[in-house]
Amino acid sequence: MEHEMRAEYEEGVLPHADTPVKIWHMVRLDGTTAMCGRELPPAAATQTADVWGTPQGEPFCHTCGALYLREHPGDIG
Repeated sequence: MEHEMRAEYEEGVLPHADTPVKIWHMVRLDGTTAMCGRELPPAAATQTADVWGTPQGEPFCHTCGALYLREHPGDIG
């Protein structure tokens, strides 16, 4: 199954190109529900799952990370 990272923003903040990301979550490709269950805006920024575990992917949701590792145990860097 393919995944991507999707941004969560501070409450009440609308996503724009320069909006600071509060935390990154993992979603199934083209989805808006994070693996931890949080609903994310369809317009939220996304980045490839390859960024997970790098400085570009921080801060990252710990719950999403744990669930992602259960699906991709060989991806531990």
